[in-house]
Amino acid sequence: MSSDTYLSIAEPARGLYKESGSRFIALAYPVESEEEVRALLSGARKEYHDARHHCCAFRIGHDGGLWRAGDDGEPSGSAGRPILGQIDSAGLSDVAVIVVRYFGGIKLGIPGLIRAYRTATADALSSAKIVEKVAGKWHRLDFPYASLPSVMKILKDMAVPQRAQSFQNECSLEAFVRLSSEQDFLERIKKIGIFKD
Repeated sequence: MSSDTYLSIAEPARGLYKESGSRFIALAYPVESEEEVRALLSGARKEYHDARHHCCAFRIGHDGGLWRAGDDGEPSGSAGRPILGQIDSAGLSDVAVIVVRYFGGIKLGIPGLIRAYRTATADALSSAKIVEKVAGKWHRLDFPYASLPSVMKILKDMAVPQRAQSFQNECSLEAFVRLSSEQDFLERIKKIGIFKD
């Protein structure tokens, strides 16, 4: 894997762990923002409204720099951190896992809770389809029609995906550029007079 690729999951996945009457339902989701995670957590609280706890952890970004782990009333460090630990053990990012706990009447103790949240999460992630994602960003290019052949040659040479194309007297498009190629791309575009300082 290159420095601008990372692993995530392609679609939601579920896992389950049962111990001493308690059920731990793990829900793994591909995500790209903290707002998405909040919406998923809110949805899980509505769908599983009768559950005792809705613990969550996530890691976002190609470098995994944005993360949170929450215990939702469980003893500190017994739920969110084990969930996050499984995300990290799998080497994933852009992933959120919510583990819903139905209490079975018998306390599991902190070691038991850690094992339960970890195992439920591992079950969900092991059933998920793993995909490689590319880190990069979309650049909007505005340029005269006369520059179209030069722009298209750069995009073709660098295998840059495009969207939102408009080709008239003034042309525009959006190009997705990998982080590892961004400096080269910007220099090439600048040489043909598209990006000016």
